[in-house]
Amino acid sequence: MSAPTSQDTVLIIDFGSQVTQLIARRVREEGVYSEVVPFQKGAEAVARLKPKAIILSGGPASVIEGESPKAPDAAFTAGVPVLGICYGEQCMAAQLGGTVEAGHHREFGRAEVTIKKVVPLFDGVWKDGERHTVWMSHGDRVTALPEGFEVVATSDNAPFAAIADVARGYYGVQFHPEVVHTPDGARLLSNFVRKVAGLEGTWTMGAFRERAIARIREQVGTGRVICGLSGGVDSSVAAVLIHEAIGEQLTCVFVDHGLMRQGEADEVVSLFRGHYNIPLVHVDAADLFIGALEGIEDPEQKRKTIGKLFIDVFEAEAKKVGGADFLAQGTLYPDVIESVSFAGGPSVTIKSHHNVGGLPARMNMKLVEPLRDLFKDEVRALGRELGLPETFVGRHPFPGPGLAIRCPGGITREKLEILRKADAIYLEEIRYAGLYDVIWQAFAVILPVRTVGVMGDGRTYDHVLALRAVTSVDGMTADFYPFDMGFLGRVATRIINEVKGVNRVVYDVTSKPPGTIEWE
Repeated sequence: MSAPTSQDTVLIIDFGSQVTQLIARRVREEGVYSEVVPFQKGAEAVARLKPKAIILSGGPASVIEGESPKAPDAAFTAGVPVLGICYGEQCMAAQLGGTVEAGHHREFGRAEVTIKKVVPLFDGVWKDGERHTVWMSHGDRVTALPEGFEVVATSDNAPFAAIADVARGYYGVQFHPEVVHTPDGARLLSNFVRKVAGLEGTWTMGAFRERAIARIREQVGTGRVICGLSGGVDSSVAAVLIHEAIGEQLTCVFVDHGLMRQGEADEVVSLFRGHYNIPLVHVDAADLFIGALEGIEDPEQKRKTIGKLFIDVFEAEAKKVGGADFLAQGTLYPDVIESVSFAGGPSVTIKSHHNVGGLPARMNMKLVEPLRDLFKDEVRALGRELGLPETFVGRHPFPGPGLAIRCPGGITREKLEILRKADAIYLEEIRYAGLYDVIWQAFAVILPVRTVGVMGDGRTYDHVLALRAVTSVDGMTADFYPFDMGFLGRVATRIINEVKGVNRVVYDVTSKPPGTIEWE
């Protein structure tokens, strides 16, 4: 990946923290482009990006171990401000001549820091002598400072909770400012980016749009691009952006697998054919997919069946339109980060709904991935910049395999129809209540059990429907949404009255972890 042309960049060197992506998000919230690289590629990234500031992330290793990860020397010879967070502080201190030790009190969770001196990192946020809550997660700690550094904050178990060499713009914090559990953390990172590094924050969606269009034109030239539309936010935004760049050189293929929510297939077709006038091939393959899925109960087998069929159908349709030189995908930045772990090896599988696995090689095409620099919320912002309707841009995430994984056990057309109708009622009531934008994701699940009920004067033996709604920032962790019981009662009553085949509704109150957001 290359940084946007002539754009100020903050380089984040990753030592394997679970929350490194949050650092990148916080920096971008300040209107400054940031890029994450594993520590082994740090020197190359400093040379390539010529960053205006560098942040060293936290990580699970111990600085005092012989083979522990180190920051590249280039980070300290580039002449730019450096912020070390947790392991990053210890790494910076050790490499610049200080001392880090183990065997002291560990700190995990909330802690109080006392401010000893106001420096530019704290300016306008913390005052001398104040105590503030932060989030700690460390075993080792700095015990002797490198030359030029001074202590600017302490905690009960971390006498060097924050250190600074103001002249060089070097700062280290033992706590994690990137997490929400450090209430003032975002403001501290803002100070580092704006006041310490002096960056103005000119990385806007409008600027990104212009540069992305230029890059697409440069990459594609006179070639043809084919894009697999899923109806989701990522592929939709990618398609509209590419069409703005190259017009009729783009053809979209929408493989309708019959597993979408109520009315979604029609929405996709009318938006892209009607509103945007983008060349669109609509393939109604519902019978093919549902026929192949009937009788399959294993969730992974469902995914593999859908994935294989999608590739077969997509490839056949691409040949019908005369082939293409490029395949467009809605790959996002978290997928790019996850594709290379901090240890340098491949990560766990990239999310299937962002990648049409196997297609580029099989069809001898190059990839066009115009969103690979963006986080999900930035994609939504770009969608608004491009004029996509809010019903598309603000839509809750939807899994690539669609309703197949909201139908545990065997799939039938009857169950899918019940699920579609119930899900539509649930989402309608959420919108009526003004809660749609508060909730990260909400959906119904039809369970592979039937229960006895009484409707009118008769006995019923019908399906159980589970409702799920979660709040989240990025989908990595999630809490169930605490609806009031009156709301749940109204939804349950409507579903049972209006959807034939359901006689019981339950609500899922599991958080992630230990559960997942989806049921399969």
